[in-house]
Amino acid sequence: MMATAFYHDERCLWHTGGEQALFLPVGGYVQPPSATGFAEHPETKRRFKNLLEVAGIWPQLRVRSATPSDRQDLLRVHTAAYLDKLKAMSDGGGGNIAPHFAPFGPGSFEIAQLSSGLVRQAVEDVVTGAAANAYALSRPPGHHCLPDASMGFCLLANIPVALESVRAKHGPLRVAVVDWDVHHGNGTQTIFYDRADTLTISLHQENCFPPGYGGAEDRGAGAGLGANLNIPLLPGCGHQTYLDGFEVLVVPALQAFKPDLIVVASGYDASCVDPLARMQATSETYRLMARAVRGLADELCGGKVVVAHEGGYSDIYVPFCGLAVVEELLGVRSPVIDPLLEMADLQQPPADMVAFQRARLVAQEAQVFG
Repeated sequence: MMATAFYHDERCLWHTGGEQALFLPVGGYVQPPSATGFAEHPETKRRFKNLLEVAGIWPQLRVRSATPSDRQDLLRVHTAAYLDKLKAMSDGGGGNIAPHFAPFGPGSFEIAQLSSGLVRQAVEDVVTGAAANAYALSRPPGHHCLPDASMGFCLLANIPVALESVRAKHGPLRVAVVDWDVHHGNGTQTIFYDRADTLTISLHQENCFPPGYGGAEDRGAGAGLGANLNIPLLPGCGHQTYLDGFEVLVVPALQAFKPDLIVVASGYDASCVDPLARMQATSETYRLMARAVRGLADELCGGKVVVAHEGGYSDIYVPFCGLAVVEELLGVRSPVIDPLLEMADLQQPPADMVAFQRARLVAQEAQVFG
């Protein structure tokens, strides 16, 4: 019987961004951090894994690691010049390829290859039927990374590298990438913007990151025209608006595209307590979005779903949101109760704001689907 596979390697948690305060280099008027410092620190992922164990979920997963993505894998997406520069800087102690907020330390290039490899192996195993569905606890993340530049904590484009590797090995594959990280999945969009075989969908806080970008008008180009869908949401949106976004735009887009595989770029930074955004999603939001994706995968592509971990910067709350997603992949519920859920429900936006944002979604639906 196929199981849910979970791809993890402790070495991915050893990546460091150096001396940072959130994402700013320490110095000048930026004071040294008091605690974790770098926003993309390992504790969110480590505590997520720990909660899976304590909740009794871990034994139900087929846990494994993977081999790092090799240069051939990476060159299908990235330029040789970028890879060489990243490798040289990593070997030299790290740095930051300015101005894109992606600092890294010594050895981070090899760790990024491993992170990419976790996603690649997850996609490989789901496509070939070795796993029913899969979760890759990848770090550093990947959805901002461009072919020739790091960006937003992302050093390699994990999902595109995985998809191109599997396509090279197994042939054509129609893939839908659903990105619910609160920041726009600009790297994935850029890489597949003129491709008809990859539907890229991003639900994100409007103008958050990259700063000033919403992107509702950007629908793809050439053969890929219509295969890119951005769903910018107003700051402060919460649980109901994310569900409305799925109902009004995500579900019909997936049903129209008919993918062979659905990949989720799963950031947990739209949560009500995340320091790098201003949204009000809860663990229940992520649970119901994951449930919707799994249901659509059952309907459209034999249940083939891969979830790749992206952002999320609250070490308190990421574990509860991630647990909800993994529970939905498994089809089980653990005894764990989200201790913030009751309070977060009471802090949701008022009905008139929810209605206003839904009207925006419906207006976008008319433009997208006619």
